Amino acid sequence: MRKFNTKKVWVVGILIFSFVVFGIATTQAVQLPRNILVVASTDSITTWDPGAAFSTESSYLPNLYEGLLRAAPPGSEKYFEPLLATDWKVSEDGLIWTFYLRKEVKFHDGELFNAQAVKCSVERTMKLGLGAAFIFDPVKEIKVIDDYTVQFTLKYAAPFDRIVASANAAWIMSSKSAQKEREWFEEGHVVGTGPYTLESWKPDEEIVFKKFEDYWGGWEGPHFDKIIVKRINDAVVMQNMLESGEADLVTLIPRDSLDEVDAREDCEVLRGPSFMNYYLHINTVKPPLDNKLVRQAISYVIPYQDLITVSAAGWGRQAVGPVPYGEFGHNESLFQYSYDLDKARELMTKADYPKGIDRKLILTYAAQNEVERAFCPLIKEGLSKIGLEVEIRPMMWTAQWELMKGDPLKAQDLGVVMWWPTFNDPYDTLYSLWHSEEKPYWNFAYCKYAEFDRLIDEAYSTPDSKKAEELYSAAQKILIENTPSAFLFDVERAVPKRTNVKGYIINPSYPRVAFYYYMHKE
Repeated sequence: MRKFNTKKVWVVGILIFSFVVFGIATTQAVQLPRNILVVASTDSITTWDPGAAFSTESSYLPNLYEGLLRAAPPGSEKYFEPLLATDWKVSEDGLIWTFYLRKEVKFHDGELFNAQAVKCSVERTMKLGLGAAFIFDPVKEIKVIDDYTVQFTLKYAAPFDRIVASANAAWIMSSKSAQKEREWFEEGHVVGTGPYTLESWKPDEEIVFKKFEDYWGGWEGPHFDKIIVKRINDAVVMQNMLESGEADLVTLIPRDSLDEVDAREDCEVLRGPSFMNYYLHINTVKPPLDNKLVRQAISYVIPYQDLITVSAAGWGRQAVGPVPYGEFGHNESLFQYSYDLDKARELMTKADYPKGIDRKLILTYAAQNEVERAFCPLIKEGLSKIGLEVEIRPMMWTAQWELMKGDPLKAQDLGVVMWWPTFNDPYDTLYSLWHSEEKPYWNFAYCKYAEFDRLIDEAYSTPDSKKAEELYSAAQKILIENTPSAFLFDVERAVPKRTNVKGYIINPSYPRVAFYYYMHKE
């Protein structure tokens, strides 16, 4: 069975900060118009092409473009919310997916939305082969049944509902714009069906979105007429903008300032799940880490809560297995390691290493990642208590990745990695990080578990969500037992905003996205 390529654009480096000086501070907060939302954001535009987008522009595109479905936030009654498709069905073998489309929907260029636009959009993205286009690898054929019915035939069964709800590559554009070259999009042309469209853009300075008057959802009730995004890199500057009222919403403030900002009457910090998480990958090929008991002992000497407190100011949640909290396939009842020095020493004795080993273990992390820099010393300290001395080696991410992809016997012993999935299905994560590989690419534990491979392949191929969850849980139990990685913590998302801004929805399937349409000011 052919599986999709899980290459991703990794945004693990930190940007070089530039300082922006604003006007003279006053003792009174700036009063911004109620119909305009001002956002200070670190997120830039690397491309306006919806078929190629796979970086920080993904923070904005869900307001401009729509897919057939949207993954619902954790805790919702259903997995999906209908967008351009109002209903869908799948054949028993999981190979034929039929979507029934919303009528009377206009694109920003005035063209009417229909099945041909879906076909043209997906085929263009597949042909480009850029960004997250690999999510459509299962697609064999796209048929227009009638103006408002489109049918996808797959090469192999896959959870296509979760694929078309992806935060990348699944956007539908007008048939006319789907014929355009990439250069046309890069000029700032936006032709989606979303509630907002692009009014103006100054690269790395400012983006202005305006409401699309003909949006199918309508404009009854309170909504913003315009969104002004100020491109800012400095967290302290953003905090000042928020507190002074120069911004209604910011994407970043210093972690140690979150409680201070949240305590203000005019500001608040929303807290919610994200699908970003941290793993400590253990080289299962090199002795003594090829011994499962040693790997389990390592998992028992990691001070998980201290990691979260020291590196993330408490904004995290100890991981329960490899699938982050809130994502489809997460199972809160799975076994969770906790700090237990006696248990760890007992395991080291059983592994015939009662006094540890006589060489240092090399632990690598991405030097650009300040969270990893903060918690790696705590991991080192924990391992020293069971006779495992650690040398921490910060590396630029590209260099760390090259080392990890090399000969496992010459690679790092331990490697910290931050990860997030491309779409709301654990296969992306489980396949990429732990599925058997002949040559390392993302499997930095270098593990090979045939039963694990079989379980996740079967889970991905079944259209039965309940069965898929059961299979994914069984696969995760194999990882927890064999411990090729220590599952550290899931990152919690902080959203600093003015108190009078209402309707913000945290949906971890769409990282860092503010869905402007549902927001307003009181």
